[in-house]
Amino acid sequence: MKVGFGTTALARSIARGGVDGIGSYTRELGRALLAGGEVDLVPAGYRAYVGDEVFPGARPPVNLGRHEVMATLGAVSPWKCMGEAELVMEHVDVFHATDHLIPKLSAMPVIATLMDAILLSNPEWTTVKQAALRRWLLRRSGAWADHVITISEYSKRSIVEHFGIAADHISVVPLGVHPRFFEQIDGAARDEVLKRLGLPAQFFLCVGTLQPRKNLDRVMDAHASLPADLRREFPLVVVGMAGWGCESVVGRLRASETEGGTRWLQYLPDFEVRALMQSASALVFASLGEGFGLPVVEAFASGLLVIASNTTSVPEVAADAAILVDPCSAGEIADAMRLVIEGPREADALREAGLSRAGELTWQACAAKTVAVYQTVLDGSCRS
Repeated sequence: MKVGFGTTALARSIARGGVDGIGSYTRELGRALLAGGEVDLVPAGYRAYVGDEVFPGARPPVNLGRHEVMATLGAVSPWKCMGEAELVMEHVDVFHATDHLIPKLSAMPVIATLMDAILLSNPEWTTVKQAALRRWLLRRSGAWADHVITISEYSKRSIVEHFGIAADHISVVPLGVHPRFFEQIDGAARDEVLKRLGLPAQFFLCVGTLQPRKNLDRVMDAHASLPADLRREFPLVVVGMAGWGCESVVGRLRASETEGGTRWLQYLPDFEVRALMQSASALVFASLGEGFGLPVVEAFASGLLVIASNTTSVPEVAADAAILVDPCSAGEIADAMRLVIEGPREADALREAGLSRAGELTWQACAAKTVAVYQTVLDGSCRS
């Protein structure tokens, strides 16, 4: 099966010097598809695109033109995407738009991955230039897809509501966790990381770009409500670059660092993040809205206890392996922190459940389910 594979977001993230989010999904899924041997990939991107250096063994990449131009023309006219003729010449069977950048094609079915509907359901949580135009284009281009892949049942319900796409045109394919998160780092190496960063043996960890929906203000409120001696013994360690709408949080972090009890480490290399996940007392992931919540599963794979939101997709992803809290209640978050400090009797059971859950969510499983969607679409049972 030959698959056109959208790589625009991945190419952009590589150009910026770091791959995460949708770019990471595209890279890991593409590599797992190639490793499975059932799919022949043709990388295709809007202007920026990737090839053999990212996907060894893939076909030469195809240029789809400029997204803003192609999407606008497609939305207001019968205009088809530049690059379709090249895809036809490559005998592509199906096109998978992995990154919300969906080409309008007529010669082959199009499958689009929509991670969530946050841009439409909660525009206050996003910062996008020309946001109204982009929301309109996203709705329009979403309708071009013959079938949609999303990453959780929660996201599926949200896409049905906000995109108006029928539920039977959407398949849920959960994300995967990279095998490196299961690999145990030597204790001496972990201790060296903690020493270099000036961290104690026990701490609460938050990982992710600072932005409003990550809810760090309430996590800081919860930690600040703990007795002073506990705050010093179990500081709050935040790993993540400043995003948008986080000026007050950044101010609080800097002020709290001078007072003790909180550390803001901003960016850390992958190895050091994994070392912290294998050393921390718990990950605190009190997000207000997620399409999936991959840090929860990465923490599970690391053997780390997790305090997580009881809303949106997170309970579905965490299953019975996390301590779930109302993210709008600093009191509940603080109570969960105290429970971790006291050493809950079920801690070992939670860690085992987390490892088991993470073991179910691999990129190989994601790729196999994705191939099944390709085949179903090609067989005609998912065509619109």
